[in-house]
Amino acid sequence: MALLHPSGTDCSIDLHPTPVTVELLTNICQSVLKRPAVRLDDDFFKIGGSVRLADLVFAEIAQKLGRELPSATIFHAPTIAALASVLDQAVLPRFSPFVQLKAGRQHPPILIAPGLDGRASFSGLAQLIRSEHPIYGIQAKGVDGLEYPLDSIEEMARFYLESLKDLQPEGPHILIGYSFGGLVALEMAQRLLKQRKQIALLVMIDAYPHPRYLSPAQRLQLGAQRAKRRILELKRRRIGEGLSYLREGIERRWHIAGVGTRSQASHLSLEQTTVRVKRKAYMALGRYRPRPHSDKIKFIKSETDTYFPGDPVPVWAHLAGAFEVETVRGSHLNMVTTHFEGLAAVLTRYVTEAAGRK
Repeated sequence: MALLHPSGTDCSIDLHPTPVTVELLTNICQSVLKRPAVRLDDDFFKIGGSVRLADLVFAEIAQKLGRELPSATIFHAPTIAALASVLDQAVLPRFSPFVQLKAGRQHPPILIAPGLDGRASFSGLAQLIRSEHPIYGIQAKGVDGLEYPLDSIEEMARFYLESLKDLQPEGPHILIGYSFGGLVALEMAQRLLKQRKQIALLVMIDAYPHPRYLSPAQRLQLGAQRAKRRILELKRRRIGEGLSYLREGIERRWHIAGVGTRSQASHLSLEQTTVRVKRKAYMALGRYRPRPHSDKIKFIKSETDTYFPGDPVPVWAHLAGAFEVETVRGSHLNMVTTHFEGLAAVLTRYVTEAAGRK
């Protein structure tokens, strides 16, 4: 199989696919998604697609076309028309780390930095943010499997800001960071301020430093909080299920650390690249000590999750020029995946307020 490597220029997909490629992709998508019909402009993730199914689509492409592409290509080319156009090119274009999630005509764009997995998978959330600003998800270096992931938040921020010159050379900037991405957004904001660029809005969503950078009292409280959560979880299950819960937790940690059994999936599959990106992100998290931030931070915390400090104020307020907290319904995970209406409403209000201050 011919492995396609990035060219030296960022991608601009020319939507003129050949009928043969369109027909092939249509058949593959209909089979994988188990749909009787898939149109040229149907968005893969809006018609039932998932990360797992994306890997299946690209495995079929590799088998039937002899072309092995990164599964992450689906984020940049989520329709049959766009993906077929990419396949018709002799060399895979080099994609920007900024993946458009929602179109818009108003300046500036909204940028959302991802969690540990590095994937720009906020499409559902983006559609509910009521704004004319275009919304972009940031995709981590290495998600495509063609480049090595970065293991430093400082390097991540530098890489994204260098790429940002093509998308938005001047401010004001709107930065949103979810979980681990909140630290990346913070570092990006600090570097932009040093360049005398304006930050219209910085939002951190359930974002915390590694526990080693918390105060002793905060670490003690967090440890007790997590232990209580594990005990309650075990009590909810029968003994057999409880042992399974513990085993699953160990297996998840081994999987992230790369200790478990190796999958037979392609090294360009999202199953494989996500593990590598997460491993490096954990390293970056452990090394990053947040610095004082002279500007304002808006912080959104989930209502029900108990894995993080219950109150972000002692963690962040002394580092920020101004600090505001708001709580939304949902857990750390489902607030951005399935129950994102509350989060989208708050972000809509924040963006509207920031736009009004320009």
